[in-house]
Amino acid sequence: MRTLVHNWTTTRPAPVLPSSGTLRPLGLDEVTLTEGFWADRQRINGEASIPHCDYWETRVGWIDNFRHALDGSVVQHRRGREFSDSDVYKMVEAMAWEVGRTGDPALNARIAELTAVIGAVQEPDGYLNTKFGRPGQGERYSDLAWGHELYCYGHLIQAAVARLRTGHDDELVAIARRAADHVCAEFGPDGRDGVCGHPEIEVALVELARATGERSYLDQAALFVERRGRGTLPDIEFGREYYQDDVPVRDATILRGHAVRALYLSAAAIDVAVETGDDALLEAVRDQYEATLARRTYLTGGMGSHHQDEAFGDDHELPPDRAYCETCAGVASVMVAWRLLLATGDTHWGDVVERTLFNVVATSPAADGRAFFYTNPLHKRVPGETAHPDEVSARALSRLRAPWFEVSCCPTNVARTFASLGAYVATVSDDALQLHQYAPARITTTLGDGRAIGLEVRTGYPYAGDVTVRVTTAPEGEAGLSLRVPAWAVGSATLDGEPVDGEVATIRRAFAEGDEVRLSLPVVPRITTADNRIDAVRGCVAVERGPLVLCAESTDLPGDLHVDAIRLDLASPPTADGSGAIGRGRAVEHASATWPYAAGPRERDADTFELRLVPYHEWANRGPSTMRVWIPTA
Repeated sequence: MRTLVHNWTTTRPAPVLPSSGTLRPLGLDEVTLTEGFWADRQRINGEASIPHCDYWETRVGWIDNFRHALDGSVVQHRRGREFSDSDVYKMVEAMAWEVGRTGDPALNARIAELTAVIGAVQEPDGYLNTKFGRPGQGERYSDLAWGHELYCYGHLIQAAVARLRTGHDDELVAIARRAADHVCAEFGPDGRDGVCGHPEIEVALVELARATGERSYLDQAALFVERRGRGTLPDIEFGREYYQDDVPVRDATILRGHAVRALYLSAAAIDVAVETGDDALLEAVRDQYEATLARRTYLTGGMGSHHQDEAFGDDHELPPDRAYCETCAGVASVMVAWRLLLATGDTHWGDVVERTLFNVVATSPAADGRAFFYTNPLHKRVPGETAHPDEVSARALSRLRAPWFEVSCCPTNVARTFASLGAYVATVSDDALQLHQYAPARITTTLGDGRAIGLEVRTGYPYAGDVTVRVTTAPEGEAGLSLRVPAWAVGSATLDGEPVDGEVATIRRAFAEGDEVRLSLPVVPRITTADNRIDAVRGCVAVERGPLVLCAESTDLPGDLHVDAIRLDLASPPTADGSGAIGRGRAVEHASATWPYAAGPRERDADTFELRLVPYHEWANRGPSTMRVWIPTA
């Protein structure tokens, strides 16, 4: 294992900053989203979602748990699940990135206020938790499988890294470092031989090592990764695979068990591999993730097909109506794909980031940023009901987006992701800049060799396919500019009117201020079919347009037609319509109400009609409805 080397600055405001790798990510001070799809969501996140999270965490008692821990009443008054501390920390992380992005003084003051409440609970040895360790509570680390103590530290540490990287080496950073030192002392080589039931501490410790240069944090993260899969956690009804403690990370062939846990662990293993030069570990995790994308991932990029254990199913077990596709799993998948992109330089990982951001993460929040989906099914058979604006939901399995949940991980995960979204747009190498996500933006940075470069990106993406990049600061001498060509556009994209050969459009020349390049992508509706081994959608097709998965919603159907009564007529291919598409639909009538089986076909054709398809991320913003992504063909 090599020494932690900081080839690039570690104070750049970005969630992921490897000390080395093929590509270097840009920070929030280098990329500004100016307008359009992602800038709108980032603005709503700052204006509505983050204050909404603060309001609800205050209202339901997550924040007051820290105060009760101080006044001795926590046993009687603590509210929320064992991991509710972590949602406070994720909210603080979202605030930290938002302050780094906007400089909001009121939000900065709120961080200081919350930090004081959190820090007052920390024990002299660094231990910090409101659920364990006091008279009347369970002993420290008495339930590693379900207690989430280490998981909570992970989110505390990530909030502190956000503060440190946005220029605030404050008390929150000190609190997190004391907690990290405690973890290293308690769970180091001579300490407890255990791991947390929910991976998260590992990825946080690596990022803290990167931010501080402290090797012990990286060593501890590596130790946790190596301990995983050796049966230190108890066997349960879902098996040890639920928390990835059945097979060592290096020996696994595919992701399994609880989807969020598996993906957080994969992100951590990539981080450890990059920082220690462990190519074998990196290759193992990359292969696992590729296998998971090929056999256990929904069209939207969502992961997890089991409700009871929030877990991956078997290969090709991807029922659209029972899709769990937890929003947090979407965030975690973006974390994995982005790390692989930075480590390997393979731009196709940007396709995974794009698909998952547009069709999972962006689907969760309501248009106003004040309600969220916890799960993201691809087929809704019943309209459900509108969640009460003043009630906490279980997990919104039968409702529409809910304002808050008993398990509130998803709203805060969305909030921290949107607040730091600019850091996923572009990267640089020694003598080139790479654009991975397309949004109107200003980019001002330096290449790896120190030369300054500035760009302005103009585009109507994802609804329009032209991306114009204007050079605002030209680097001296020759430099490279690379633009990712999404997989759906390979073979039909053009750069300045000329066909692009491959997955990347690259220009290398001496640029001048004012130079423009134009990438054109065919943002038109296209029919998508599924692997025949995905039994649940045989005989169905989906429609995509650019990076967006489209769906049929009952809101757009004539009369009281149910979404399950439609067929898509492939003789009339869908055409573009605003942000969605218009196809030719055919309604079918089911002949029997007494028995669902027959010796031959029972459906008989009824009327045809114009079928409007809308972006999946927009569904359920117009009230209760039925919906489906995969539509039977006529």
